[in-house]
Amino acid sequence: MAKGHDATLLALRLLTGTFLIYGTWDNITSAERMIEFTEFLRQFGFAAPSILAPLSVWAQFACGVMLVLGLLTRWAGLLICFNFIVAVVMVHWAEDFRGWWPAIILVGLGLHFSASGAGRFSIDAAILGAGQNDHD
Repeated sequence: MAKGHDATLLALRLLTGTFLIYGTWDNITSAERMIEFTEFLRQFGFAAPSILAPLSVWAQFACGVMLVLGLLTRWAGLLICFNFIVAVVMVHWAEDFRGWWPAIILVGLGLHFSASGAGRFSIDAAILGAGQNDHD
């Protein structure tokens, strides 16, 4: 394993997790913001936006917390990947590549976390042991 890999993975987890928590906190704490997000999903043709809006927000928030803690990181990565593939297809598809960028980066980060795990500095490593979380 490359020297510094666990430290950079920790930094990437903290940045991504904090971004997801920060980006959803207003929807969690404000009914008005959740209604705005629900209407945003309705505008893009999502089925059952009143169900999908809180589901997406809470999934992103929970995944953000899991990344920060390094807990169930591989599963969080898969959920992030799925959530933002949907965002790319349903919301950003008609945009140019620059418009895709934030969502497509989160797809890539989700894939990375699902493949790499949390690294040594995580609850996953403490629970699973170093051998379960290696990324040779």
